[in-house]
Amino acid sequence: MNKEVGRLKNYLVKKRLKLTQQRETILEAFLKVDHITAEELHRQISQTGPQRMGLATIYRTLNLLCEIGIGQQRHFDDTRTIYDNVINKKHHDHLICNKCDKIIEFESPAIERLQEEMAARHGFTLSNHRLELYGHCIDWEKCRDWQRATGR
Repeated sequence: MNKEVGRLKNYLVKKRLKLTQQRETILEAFLKVDHITAEELHRQISQTGPQRMGLATIYRTLNLLCEIGIGQQRHFDDTRTIYDNVINKKHHDHLICNKCDKIIEFESPAIERLQEEMAARHGFTLSNHRLELYGHCIDWEKCRDWQRATGR
């Protein structure tokens, strides 16, 4: 985490902002999850942390983390913003359950190759891409258990 704190601190200095205890708390909590909404992170910090902070502080800090490449905003269902902790991840794609909102990350060299082939076939140069597959968990009982465990 020291590396990420340093990265955030350097960025904040350039923006003439301070590294506050609240920002450090948000960073620490964010680094412990893969995907989370600002509201979920706020609830989590409020339950475990001694200090109070507003939801606006969470949003601003998450946006800072996205600006420096620690997080990425995702809009899987067009109704809410999910922040993806990408600090130690390669490019990956997602499976999203429509029932419980579970997000599964996966990597597939075969899919990556196919996307490159399709782009080349059509004379297209890729600059970025994302693959999101929607459906539902096969095992409904585990899906419900996952919903309960994550408070969704």
